[in-house]
Amino acid sequence: MQKTGKLELTWVGKYESKVIEPRILVENPELSYGDPNSENMLIHGDNLIALKALEQDYAGRIKCIYIDPPYNTGYAFTHYDDSVEHSIWLSLMRQRLEILYTLLDDDNGSLWISIDDDERDYLKVLCDEILGRANFVCSVIWQKKYSPQNDAKWLSDNHDYVLVYAKNKAVWRPNLLPRSEEANARYKNPDNDPRGPWKSGDISVKRVTPKDIYEVITPSGRRVLPPAGTSWRLSKETFDDYVADNRIWFGPDGNNVPSIKRFLSEVKDGMTSLTIWLREEVGDNQEAKREVKELNSDDVFDTPKPERLIEKILKLATKEGDLVLDSFLGSGTTAAVAHKMDRRWIGIELGNHAYTHCKVRLDKVIDGEQGGISKAVGWKGGGGYKFYELAPSLLVPNPIIPEIKQINPVYTFEMLCEAICKLEGFKYKPNGRIHGQSSEKRFIHITKEFVNGEYVNSLIATLGEGQSLLIYGTKIQSDLRLPDNIVVKKIPKDLLDKCTFESEVR
Repeated sequence: MQKTGKLELTWVGKYESKVIEPRILVENPELSYGDPNSENMLIHGDNLIALKALEQDYAGRIKCIYIDPPYNTGYAFTHYDDSVEHSIWLSLMRQRLEILYTLLDDDNGSLWISIDDDERDYLKVLCDEILGRANFVCSVIWQKKYSPQNDAKWLSDNHDYVLVYAKNKAVWRPNLLPRSEEANARYKNPDNDPRGPWKSGDISVKRVTPKDIYEVITPSGRRVLPPAGTSWRLSKETFDDYVADNRIWFGPDGNNVPSIKRFLSEVKDGMTSLTIWLREEVGDNQEAKREVKELNSDDVFDTPKPERLIEKILKLATKEGDLVLDSFLGSGTTAAVAHKMDRRWIGIELGNHAYTHCKVRLDKVIDGEQGGISKAVGWKGGGGYKFYELAPSLLVPNPIIPEIKQINPVYTFEMLCEAICKLEGFKYKPNGRIHGQSSEKRFIHITKEFVNGEYVNSLIATLGEGQSLLIYGTKIQSDLRLPDNIVVKKIPKDLLDKCTFESEVR
């Protein structure tokens, strides 16, 4: 997708980020919950490394990403650090946004980011650079508070923003919102038109088009011209057709300026969302606090979002069955709402509250809890998720000679195979002596056996015409002669430039 934005935000350390090893995810079956066949994922671990772990399998597959990153307001919260230096915050966001962009569905993907005034403008320019300025959709204003803060030094802020970007704005369109009873109530039928309720619309437009400036004679005999500086919306011929079809309203006495009748039965099946979201519609901070307090009154999460806010985002950005991602899961609101709305979801959380808040909340959702939007969407419970931990780095320093790197002793052979497949860009699909493939023609084999000519020939015999094989081994014959379709690499030597060690990720 071509990115047309040319403005670049620069800061100290912008290009100093290290290459991140794409780790594997290891399920903890004891913490997984509900339906064992569920594809939903709750991941505990650093969200940058976790996003990298997801990149290979989920690139171009996520329909909606919502994130609520630390706002960098300068205040410390119980559950995360919200006071890092400005340039560090930008670097942290840039690394994550680059992977999030890759994960978004190429045609129907959208990114929604909660933020406030402190970093909003910097984040906007950063997103313009990564996602393309042409893909900026809008900045939603969310009313997060109702009453003023009398202790505010300047003005009492009562709103946050949600920045909205599409992966491809030329193609992406938000869903229409369900029509409200209040909106439908604006349609009346004072003339008992058999087509049903309607409401009148202005027939003049603010442009001067001479051919559309003509005199209209009302049924009462009154002569009417469009107001100065305007024209009629319809040509004379079309206007006459509308009159003949009873689509022009002249008022109950036939003496009013004409207006167009717009029938409820003919309007589009839904409403276009506004960019100002009031608390009555999507909830506020107080509502969010009440929701999480009901779930965990002993350790109330500091900065939750109300379920109704996330519900509206998912209504606009997704349909049932779509995949939703939140890489700053916090108290678990996005995953909880997505689950209740029958969306698939992936949630990532670094802190201990992945266990104490996210898991506890999602378990209750699966059991059928009735807080938040549950009653509004008819939630009765069900479904499930798998709980994952990030595997440690594949290579670690040798305990005797730290300068030498070795395979992490906690890795099983299966973990080793999956990790090497991920590092080399292969899908991990163990099948006999083949451990993965990147195409129908290119395969990978990993072994701890001695790789010599005889061993290689035994693998060649399993290949078809035009197929190639990458072999990884710990012990390799030094003078090995190989055909053109075979490549042999050594563990761990040839993996060193693909791995990042724990001390380097901080």
